[in-house]
Amino acid sequence: MANSSCVTEFFLLGFSSLGELQLVLFVVFLCLYLIILSGNITIISVICLDHSLHTPMYFFLCVLSTSETFYTIAILPKMLINLLSVFRTLSFVSCASQMYFFLGFAVTNCLLLGVMGYDRYAAICQPLHYPILMSWRVCGQLAVTCIISGFLISLLGTTLVFSLTFCGSNKVNHYFCDISPVIHLAYAETYINELVIFIGGVLVLVVPLIFICISYGFITSAILKISSAAGKRKAFSTCASHLIVVIVHYGCASFVYLRPSAKYTSGKDRLVTVTYTIITPLLNPVVYSLRNKDVQLAIRKMIVKKGFSIKTL
Repeated sequence: MANSSCVTEFFLLGFSSLGELQLVLFVVFLCLYLIILSGNITIISVICLDHSLHTPMYFFLCVLSTSETFYTIAILPKMLINLLSVFRTLSFVSCASQMYFFLGFAVTNCLLLGVMGYDRYAAICQPLHYPILMSWRVCGQLAVTCIISGFLISLLGTTLVFSLTFCGSNKVNHYFCDISPVIHLAYAETYINELVIFIGGVLVLVVPLIFICISYGFITSAILKISSAAGKRKAFSTCASHLIVVIVHYGCASFVYLRPSAKYTSGKDRLVTVTYTIITPLLNPVVYSLRNKDVQLAIRKMIVKKGFSIKTL
């Protein structure tokens, strides 16, 4: 791909227009990044170590936390370095690699959220058939399908962008190599490439979202049939965390990707992108740990065990 391009490296403008405020952003984003890493690693560790959490719902939460950890690693370390440096270049291959891994984990997250919606539907609406519908074999197949599909779609999108010729400006008006700001720099007609990418975006974002909405329609109907108020509260609480993450993730991603790149506005898009590259991965561990009594209990048990083991030493 590099041979067909005049550009050998890209310059990420990032937040350079903010001047000295970049130092403040560095401190804020670094703190958020450390919280994201520690929160997701805690959830992964707790789910793996506590046998009471070895259920399909927590299995998919563990896979989602793992995906979101790598999702942030693909973007945030380079962004933090750029906030303190004037050398903000990425080689052609590095830019393509960053886009590939970012999109791969992002699409995987979208598909996993759809699968998690189906899991809640099966648990609440089909409780008698749930062990068969969501057996460990089925869960493993669904998780692997999400990951493979995510990276195949990412490979297609990245290839469509970097197969174009880049002979003009190499300044990417963003803090990472995202589709719209990079494809803007192409020295060629991009209509077909953008159309295929847009169709891919619709399939990745709209189809799972419709599936989630249909699932929650059946879930709401089933919950309203529950006679006890306590039963209704418990059923709603198991879905609330998933719904919050879905609304933020799909809402922000749809705003950026489900429109022509000609309507790309760097300032507004950067703000929305910060939401789904930093806030959404932060939201996942916070929401699932603060709202989920099972995870809270498992964390307490793990802390008590560690405290006991330290005392015995």
